[in-house]
Parts: sequence; C-alpha cells; structure tokens
Amino acid sequence: MFKQKAALLYPFVAIVLWAGNVIVSRLSAHAVGPQAITFYRLLVAVALMSPFVARGAWRNRLAIWPHIGQLAILGFLAMCLFQSLSYLAAETTTATNMAVFTALTPLLTVGLSVALLGEAPTLGMVCGAPLSFAGLVYLVSGGEVSSLLRNGVHAGDILMLLAAIVYALYGVLLKRWSLPITGWQSTYMQALCALAIMFPAFLATPVPLRQLNSATLPLIFYAGGLASVVLPFLWIRGVQQLGPNRCAIVMNLLPVLTAAAAIVMLGEPVRSFHGIGGGLALLGVAAAQAFQRPLGRALRD
Repeated sequence: MFKQKAALLYPFVAIVLWAGNVIVSRLSAHAVGPQAITFYRLLVAVALMSPFVARGAWRNRLAIWPHIGQLAILGFLAMCLFQSLSYLAAETTTATNMAVFTALTPLLTVGLSVALLGEAPTLGMVCGAPLSFAGLVYLVSGGEVSSLLRNGVHAGDILMLLAAIVYALYGVLLKRWSLPITGWQSTYMQALCALAIMFPAFLATPVPLRQLNSATLPLIFYAGGLASVVLPFLWIRGVQQLGPNRCAIVMNLLPVLTAAAAIVMLGEPVRSFHGIGGGLALLGVAAAQAFQRPLGRALRD
C-alpha cells in the first residue's frame, strides 16, 4: 500500500512540472518566437537523451527504421505542432485557460478514438462532453456568455483547443500503431524527427525572436530539460506502476496548480468564472474517466 501511494508522486510531480511548463509558455510570449523556443527545447532534449538512448537506438535501428514515417508523424504532432500552438496561444490567453484546455485531452482522446478507431462511445463521454463544452463556453466568455456574440473568442483560446485536439490525436495514433519500440527510444526518435522538421521554421524566424540571452535561456532549459525529459520519465514510471487511467485522473490537477503558480509568478487574477467554467470542464473529463462502459451496454443494463 505504501509503495502504491509513493508511486502517486510520479504523475503528481510530472503534473507540477507540466504546470511550470505552462508558466514558461506565458513567460516566453513576445520574448522568443514560438518556432524558435520549440526548436531550442528539442535541441536541449535530444542533447540530454543522447548519452543514454542514442547507442541503444542505433543498435535497434533495424526495428526502428520501418516505422520512421510513423515516428515522424508522432513527433510532428506532439513536439512541433502542439508545442508551437501552445506558445502562440500564450501570447493572447491566460495560463489558467491554457491549463484547462490541456486538461481536456483525455476527453478529446476518447472522442477521437470513437471517430477514428471505431470504438464504442462510452456513457461517460456522452454525459461528460456537454458538461465540458458548457464549462469552456462559460470560461472563455469570462462568465458572460452573451459577450461571445459581441466580442468573439480570444485567438489564444482557439489555438489551445486546437493544441489539445492535436495532442489527443497523438495519443490515439500512439495507441493504434503500438510501435514495437521501447518508450525512451520512441521518444528520442520522435524528438530527432521533430528537430529536423522544425529547423526550416527556426531559420524563418526573425533573428531578434531567436536570440539567446539571460531572459530566454532559463525558459529554454526548463522546457527542454525538465518538461521534455524529466516529465516524460516520471509520467512513464507512473503509468507503469499505476496504470494509465489513474495517471490520467491526476491531470485534473493541472489547472489548479497552474492557477496557483500564475497568481504567484505572473500576477494573473483568478476570478469566479475560472472556478465555475474550469470546474464544469474538469467535471466532464472526470465523468468520461469514471464511466467507461460502452453506451449500448450501459443502456441495456
């Protein structure tokens, strides 16, 4: 029992680091270009992983090479597109909103699994999706739904929703393909592919937005080291010891931890609509996680 409780530290610390990564995204807005920080974080991550992963990946190259196209797609989705969209979103939305949208990933993953893999919809998804949608509408409207008709939605919120959908698609493809490659080697090869993909975008970034200085270096090293290497290690260990479902539940803490950090580090106010809208959105996610029986079977019973 003690070991199982101690194992909860793996996903919890991972979510703490993830919350820190959201804060880093906000701090990097306007200081370094989205494509540039995405490229730099990949460069740092590959440099840190190479000493203990590169040799094994080279030895396993005959098994890896047939799947290089799939690894490139996975790397593009999770490490290029998701990260770039998140950094772009950080310019026009709050850290709390970013965390709420990210926490929707498990619910979106269930929805995409139904659409793309033909899995049966679950009772939790059918009940949770409307709750989450209502919560998001309340959140992005600032508690005044009628304002959406007058002012529309902030670009950052739309970008974060797209980012969450992209990450959910990544999870669905990872499950569907089930590549016969170890977790670290898969992550390493995805990062190498993503680094190559991001290089042209990095070169196209204006020079002032890709300069390294005392303000941007700590952000890059946090994103490339703690968020790209330590976080996945902790999350993988948590999944191995607790299972994916229990770890996914811990993700619901992301908006709470991010909001607390945003108050202290960014001075972002947290208002009642954050609690109501974010709470409804997370309640929908929790419903999808708790009630996973196929809808048809649930109705028959």
